[in-house]
Amino acid sequence: MPTGGTWARLVRRILTPQMGTTSAATERAFDILVVGEVNPDVIVSDPDPRPVFGQVERLVQGIHLTIGSSSAIMACAAARLGLRVAIVGVVGDDVFGRFMVEAMRDRGLDVSAVRVDPDSPTGASVILSSGRDRAMLTARGTIGAVTADDVPASLLARARHLHIGSWFLQSGLHPGGLGLLAAARDAGLTTSIDPNWDPDERWDSGLRDLLPGLDLVFPNGAEATAIAGIDEVEAAAVAMARSGADGRGGGPLVVVKRGPDGAFLASAEGALERVGAYPVDAVDSTGAGDAFDAGFLVGWLEGRSNADALRLAAISGAMSTRAVGGTEAQATRDEVDAALAAWTP
Repeated sequence: MPTGGTWARLVRRILTPQMGTTSAATERAFDILVVGEVNPDVIVSDPDPRPVFGQVERLVQGIHLTIGSSSAIMACAAARLGLRVAIVGVVGDDVFGRFMVEAMRDRGLDVSAVRVDPDSPTGASVILSSGRDRAMLTARGTIGAVTADDVPASLLARARHLHIGSWFLQSGLHPGGLGLLAAARDAGLTTSIDPNWDPDERWDSGLRDLLPGLDLVFPNGAEATAIAGIDEVEAAAVAMARSGADGRGGGPLVVVKRGPDGAFLASAEGALERVGAYPVDAVDSTGAGDAFDAGFLVGWLEGRSNADALRLAAISGAMSTRAVGGTEAQATRDEVDAALAAWTP
């Protein structure tokens, strides 16, 4: 596993010939490099999708095979909003793996760094969705297989921003996470992470050590309180930001998703911005938080105000719920811009 210093030397070696003519941002091929899990979702959609044991067969409205995983859904949402996106992950040599690689490529993602592991099955999730709530059953498979070694230094050098998805699921990335963030910083990238839910409910896995090296953290309310060990969600978000305050810029901004209660942004100094939920007739909430992340990053990478980025995020997340699956209803940039112009939160 390369150390932070080794990564930095590799990245500098690749960047050096390009410096001194035009800006690094101008020459970089990708706006976002996403590192995380790549797996499909099998979505069971019904007003009441709960199974009944005892060999009882129930009829439901629909069952769909779709692009799944927080990391892949976020990458697709960012591409749909017009960003140039590459993704790094691991799939198995099987039907699910081939489906994911082809589906992501069809949505404009660069999948050249998706590794195929012939010895492990692609992970998968079964999601029971009522439209307003959902339950998930996940087989890990390759979900935690991606490592820092899977991120080519050449690809890191060609991106503007590094986003890590589903940190608590990324067991293979945990040993090299600090080194990867250090390499990203040395290469001039900004950084973000979406921790997602911790299936083991230990709520650490090295995340606190990463906070000083992050610009943005995207938990939901339940995740923020569990990570910080504080019951009040705004206090939990501020505590997370303060935990990273030894890093550059006084610690990360913590952007908390609260579903129908909207969202807010906090720094080490306190809660800075709030936004209500964008009104939409929700069909399926799968992937809404990932589309929210993508919307915020669109505004943030463009240098917009935190308030505008938060509104873009709320609109992007809400619009993604208009159809079953995490990617089918993801908003275009024109849709988000029109909604932003018309919406008074």
